[in-house]
Order: sequence, then C-alpha cells, then structure tokens
Amino acid sequence: MSELATLARPYAAAVFKRAKETHATAKWSQSLAFMSAVLNNENISVVIDNPKVNKERLSALMLDICQGHVNGENENFLRLLVHNNRLRLLPYIAKLFEAYKAEDEGYVEVEVLTAYAFSKEAKQEFTATLEKTLGKKIHMNVTVDKSLIGGVLVRAGDRVIDGSIRGRLQQLSKRL
Repeated sequence: MSELATLARPYAAAVFKRAKETHATAKWSQSLAFMSAVLNNENISVVIDNPKVNKERLSALMLDICQGHVNGENENFLRLLVHNNRLRLLPYIAKLFEAYKAEDEGYVEVEVLTAYAFSKEAKQEFTATLEKTLGKKIHMNVTVDKSLIGGVLVRAGDRVIDGSIRGRLQQLSKRL
C-alpha cells in the first residue's frame, strides 16, 4: 500500500495545486470521491484489470460513467491516469487530496471508534477536547464498535490515541 501511496503523491499534489489555483477544491473533492467510488465497483474492477480492454475504450467507459459528475479538467485527469496505467491509484489520490485540503483549510480528519454512541453534549465536549489536544479544528467521523468494550480509539492522520478498555487490556497483557 505504501508503494501505491508513493506513486499517488505527485498526482495528488498536482491536482491539489490546480484545484487551489482555480478555487475549485470542493468540486475536485467531490469528483475524486465519485471516481474512486466508481473504481470500487466490482464490475468496473474486472474491466480495468482486463488486458484486452484498450486505453481508449477504458477512458470512454469511465467518462461515460462519470458524465455529469466531472468537469473538463477532471476528464483530462482521468484520461491521463488511464494513459499512464495509473487508474488504480485514484482512491489513494483522492485520500491524499483530502489530506492536503484539510491541512490547507486548517482542520484534521479524525476517525473515532467508540464502544457506545455519544450523546450530543458528550460529542461536543469530546470535540472540544480533541481540538485542544491536536491544536486544530477537527472533522470527526464517529463509528460505534462494541468490541472496544468501553472508551474510544481516535485516529487523526498518523496519530493514534487508544483510550479503549480493549487497548488497555492488551497493554496490560503485554506487560505481564
């Protein structure tokens, strides 16, 4: 995976730079997300992996599917990825683009796994605490995971904060 992310980084950086120049980061974000979702479809994956499908037909297929969800620059980018045999990098490019966008806009995407759903007040308090801890505004995506037993597991970029009972039990078992 790290190899794919390394290959995707120059594309993501170039797309983000262009999106900033044209003040279209939101549109690029939506388009990249849509194109990534298309690639995650099993039927499309089969076509992409088929060596008998030439680049022109693959470009035409992708552009037909994405019609109405992409603009001219997005179409050119899609053609470039197909031409360079880099279409499989699109989900990584989208992920890196979102990271660049978050950094530029001064927030961080945070994935929170919790054993139980937050109440409205608890979520606001937890958000304020995380913003203070991370030093940035956050966009929080909360998922309930009963296997945590209790507590929370927070992923913010490459930083992980494990405040779950399961994590503490694992640490305790390692010490013993």
